[in-house]
Amino acid sequence: MAVVDPDFRRQRFSQAMSAMYRREVPRYGDLIELVSAINSRVLDGDPALADSFDEAERARLDQERHGAIRVGTPEELGLLRRMFAVLGMVPVGYYDLAAAGVPVHATAFRATEPSSLAASPFRVFTSLLRLELIADAALRQAAQEILARRRIVTPRALALIERFEHAGGLDAPESQEFVREALETFRWHATATVDAATYDALRQAHPLLADVVWFGGPHINHLTPRVLDIDAAQAAMLARGLPAKEQIEGPPPRSCPVLLRQTSFKALSEPVRFGGSVGTHTARFGEIEQRGVALTEAGRARYDSWLASDKSHIMSSLPDNHAALREQDLAFYRYRRTGRPAPRGADLETALAHGAVAAEPILYEDFLPVSAAGIFRSNLGDSAREADQPAPRREALEAALGCAIVDEVALYRHQSQASAAACLG
Repeated sequence: MAVVDPDFRRQRFSQAMSAMYRREVPRYGDLIELVSAINSRVLDGDPALADSFDEAERARLDQERHGAIRVGTPEELGLLRRMFAVLGMVPVGYYDLAAAGVPVHATAFRATEPSSLAASPFRVFTSLLRLELIADAALRQAAQEILARRRIVTPRALALIERFEHAGGLDAPESQEFVREALETFRWHATATVDAATYDALRQAHPLLADVVWFGGPHINHLTPRVLDIDAAQAAMLARGLPAKEQIEGPPPRSCPVLLRQTSFKALSEPVRFGGSVGTHTARFGEIEQRGVALTEAGRARYDSWLASDKSHIMSSLPDNHAALREQDLAFYRYRRTGRPAPRGADLETALAHGAVAAEPILYEDFLPVSAAGIFRSNLGDSAREADQPAPRREALEAALGCAIVDEVALYRHQSQASAAACLG
């Protein structure tokens, strides 16, 4: 059997998901056009930035997407972990959104190797409903029974997952079939699995509870392209009549972007059939992100300190240039040889000073829990309410996944150290 690389499957799946979502949510197509125009304008107006984007990086920028889904049970999450493994994606990072009033905790499925990320940086932010946070015991029991009856993966997709696990891979025809079958898990269906009264009870308990439980599967609720100037994107959305959220989530504007900034147009109210009646549901929206350099533990501590403040001051504790961020070990950088000679036995700093080695920022590939919660709440409707703030349950999420969650900071540090070692030979 000629095994197909998972990066190829992930790239094809990302493209198929984007095409499906564009058909289902035409405003997403408007968003893609808007982002493409802004990225071209930014690169045309900044020759230095354009020079830093080689052909592979520009191709990555054009195809970059992340999606978001919500699942209802640990069994569903475990099954999706197996599905995403076929696409070369593993769970990275633990996100506790319950502390911000959203009764879920989450991880992000993505590739981890730089070469795989360059081939396809597709990510899926995946949230698991924490039913134990629903106060109404009868409603909690009803939700559990409803979720237990549904099957979120087609029989053929499950068979291909098992084939992948037993054979160690899939060939080209199997890979094509897998992409088609896996796509069905994330498709929108406008017919509810509950009656209108149950839906209303779920929504009264929490809008997100209704979104997870009433549907036959974890429909994709947004796809996010990457933009190089999110402030321009926010203004352009408003100019096009897209109902953008009031503020951009994440760090303030900077000359040297860090971590992740996000905005979105607000969720659509869409018709849904409940048995013999027709109602509406608000869930799907369009999001844009701007990514910057990944921060070290020390850099993240400074960002978190600013986040906990009243934010009336600028984020002055975090230098706004790459040289200072690197020298103070506040952000992660990847190193490459330039072809220039360095003194014999030179260490990294000496090689950098002689121009023999160049430092390039490592892009932040992950998410920010406060920002994610802000996006969630802005698209759950006016009835979204604050919830209790229980302790995080990382171990419970890992048990549902059936594996450990990869630590994202450790990944960035390994990539930085490995590239430095390679440069010094």
